[in-house]
Amino acid sequence: MKSVKRLLLIIFIVYLVPTFASAGLWMVKDRPSGWSQARWSSAGILPKPEESPDAAIYIFSAMTGGLKGSVASHAWIVFKQKGAKTYTRYDKVGWGSPIRKNHRDPDAFWYSKPPQLVTSVTGSRAELLIPKIDGAIAAYPYAEPGGYTIWPGPNSNTFVAYVLRTVPELGAVLPPHAVGRDYLPNGEFWHLDEDSRDLHVTLRGLIGFSAGMRSGFEVHFLGLVAGIDIANPGIKVPAVERIGI
Repeated sequence: MKSVKRLLLIIFIVYLVPTFASAGLWMVKDRPSGWSQARWSSAGILPKPEESPDAAIYIFSAMTGGLKGSVASHAWIVFKQKGAKTYTRYDKVGWGSPIRKNHRDPDAFWYSKPPQLVTSVTGSRAELLIPKIDGAIAAYPYAEPGGYTIWPGPNSNTFVAYVLRTVPELGAVLPPHAVGRDYLPNGEFWHLDEDSRDLHVTLRGLIGFSAGMRSGFEVHFLGLVAGIDIANPGIKVPAVERIGI
């Protein structure tokens, strides 16, 4: 009994306290009252595509709208072929055909929230990786209408996390508030990245862990993530963010 109480206390402190704190801060912040009042225009983060002939890849994440915006974010993929005059953006959304191409500016606000750059790759490395990203997007198993579930997944973060796992050369994982990123496709219980540097174990995205050079060590509970970042030393706080040391 004592061990059960201790476990419940750990869950409360590690996962629920940050979540409640984030929700409390959300309540007092200014925010749009609805979809139509939100800002969706470019945040001016990316250079104009014609300014550089180099290939480029960017992964973005931004806190989403509504009450879920207090604890969860939305991620998307942007890339530019060598010499291209435009960027290409891919998101997964919860209505219609879920995989959307260029439905927003590549670096647009999301529900008025500025996007965070998760990772970027440019030059010759990006040239090599863009075909692999295209292949991962084409192979994503939940791309048909009806292939979106807000929680525990598969959702927008499930899609981007799938691409990151399939193309580990991108060298990144989504932030702790990317709820749904740990949902593995087709009911998989575990996944070892192609380069064998990260292992992911999960029960339908509800509870599990990840360990490796990119993930560090993470424990997942009901879509919330807590852990230690090794590659860029810091801690991962549920519903909040990675905090660097």
